[in-house]
Amino acid sequence: MFNAILIVFLYFFVFFIVATIITNNSIVDIGWGLGFVVTSWILFGLSAEYTVYKIVVNVLLSIWGLRLFYHILKRNAFKEEDFRYAKWCEDWGSYVIPRAFLQVFMLQGLFMLIIGSAVFYINIKGGTFNWVSYVGIVVFFFGLVFESIGDKQLKNHISSKNRGLLTTGLWKYTRHPNYFGEAVLWWGLFLIVFGASGPLILIVSPIAITILLRFVSGVPMLEKKMSKKEGWNDYARSTNAFIPWVSKQ
Repeated sequence: MFNAILIVFLYFFVFFIVATIITNNSIVDIGWGLGFVVTSWILFGLSAEYTVYKIVVNVLLSIWGLRLFYHILKRNAFKEEDFRYAKWCEDWGSYVIPRAFLQVFMLQGLFMLIIGSAVFYINIKGGTFNWVSYVGIVVFFFGLVFESIGDKQLKNHISSKNRGLLTTGLWKYTRHPNYFGEAVLWWGLFLIVFGASGPLILIVSPIAITILLRFVSGVPMLEKKMSKKEGWNDYARSTNAFIPWVSKQ
């Protein structure tokens, strides 16, 4: 995994340099999905074993990563630094550069290594399809479609100039369909790799992204903002935060 560590380090180091020059650390979000794609394909090239199995896994990862890259790029490009990063820079004072390097860029690099471990492993070790892998492909596409529809519904809601809560479509069954879908697709990728005799320890990949989305950087941070909107208490009481389910009303 040394090559994966080196690739991820260099990738985020470049983003750190650019962010320091333009004084906008939030560009790290733009590079998140793309980083998995870049790392996986470089490892694929270095392996000198170009199997159909590896290509399929990397194509699936690329569908997710490039879609996320485009989605965030279109939303954040040429805009001011995200309020979260701006607040951190203010709090860090004269130590802003070293702390941004460690707590923004290198920390995301660490998360990328953990979450991407299953896909990175298969690019290094290789594998073959079996029935578990095929189940994983189905799970992956279910998560991807669920996430994509959730994002599209949210985009349409915002475009309509509606500043209220979105409580229709998939958002009627979960307060965060996009986050749920993303977690599911990573479970799919793990199943694809596990089906090819990948070690069980690689389950750390979907567990890590699920914990991050549900309890750290996804749901909690967004719900701080959502909770200020009218009707939040009723919505939160009747709709699951993460796993889709029928309304509790």
